[in-house]
Amino acid sequence: MSKVVRSCCSVSRTEGKTRETNASLMTMDKVKNHSSIDGMVYIPGGEFLMGTDQKEGFPADGEGPVRKVKINPFYMDTYAVTNAQFAEFVNDTGYKTEAEVFGWSFVFYQLISKEVAKTVKNQVASTPWWWVVEGAYWKKPEGVDSSIDNRMDHPVIHISWNDAMKYCEWAGKRLPTEAEWEFAARGGLEQKIYPWGDELTPDGEHLCNIWQGKFPHVNTKLDGYLSTAPVSEFPPNGYGLYNIVGNVWEWCEDWFSPTFHVSDTGDNPKGPATGQTKVMRGGSYLCHHSYCNRYRVAARSSNTPDSSTGNLGFRCVKDI
Repeated sequence: MSKVVRSCCSVSRTEGKTRETNASLMTMDKVKNHSSIDGMVYIPGGEFLMGTDQKEGFPADGEGPVRKVKINPFYMDTYAVTNAQFAEFVNDTGYKTEAEVFGWSFVFYQLISKEVAKTVKNQVASTPWWWVVEGAYWKKPEGVDSSIDNRMDHPVIHISWNDAMKYCEWAGKRLPTEAEWEFAARGGLEQKIYPWGDELTPDGEHLCNIWQGKFPHVNTKLDGYLSTAPVSEFPPNGYGLYNIVGNVWEWCEDWFSPTFHVSDTGDNPKGPATGQTKVMRGGSYLCHHSYCNRYRVAARSSNTPDSSTGNLGFRCVKDI
C-alpha cells in the first residue's frame, strides 16, 4: 500500500489519486421553492466576541485574537443536511458529486469491510487512518458494499464544498460565513469553549459525537457512536441547533486564512477574496483531545473545495 504525505488533521483530494472531472456532470438547472424556511431556526444576530486566546486553541490556525464581530440576523438549518435531503436533491436534479466523478473518496479505516480493504492501494502517510476507497461516495459511504438505507437521518458525507454550493443553489439557500457559523454555534453564550459551556461532559453526560478512547485505534463509544450519529442526536444549543460541533465537519462560505481576520472588518466579515482552501467548522466523530481538539466553537480548519471525506458535510443558511 503506497503512502502520500500529510501534515494536518483534515485530508484533501490532492493527497489521493487524481482524475479529471467531467464538468458536464457538475451542472443542474432545477431549483426548489426559495421562500421556504422549513427546518430552519431564526438566528437573531448581534455583536459577539469571535475566536479564542485560550490555551486549548491552535494559534497557527488563526483562532485568535478574540475580536468583536457584528452579525445580521439570518436563518440556519436546525440540522446538518441529511442523506434523505441530499437524496431528494439528487433525485430532482441528477447531480453527481465530485466523489462520484473522481471515483473515490477518503474513508476512516475502521469503517471499511474486509473485502473492500483488500482493494485499497493508497493511504495518507501522516494520517494513515485515512484510506482512499474506490467507489466511496455519499450513497455508499464506506465503499461499494456499504449503504445508507438505515442512515437516512444521518448527515450526508463525502460532500465537497462545490457539492454543497450546488445543493444550496437548488434549495435557495447558501453556506454560512465563518462568522455566522461561530455566532450561531455559540448559541448566545459568550466565550465558552463548547456550545453548552466550558465542560466537555457535564455530570458525565456526552453532548456531542466525538472520539473516546485512544485515537485512532480504540474508540470506547461512550457517546454511542463510532461513525456518524443521527442529526437529531444530543441536545440542541441555545439557538436550537443540533450537533453544531462533533459528528461531521461543516463547510463555510469563506476562503481560509490564518491571518486575514486580524485586519478584516468586524461587520459581517466574509473572509479573504481568494484562497486555496475553504473553511470547515465544528469538528467530527474522529476528533479527540490528543490529536484534533477542534470540536470547540472557536476551532477552525480547511480543505480544498473539491475534497470529500467520510466526516465532512454541511448545513445551510438563508438571508432574512
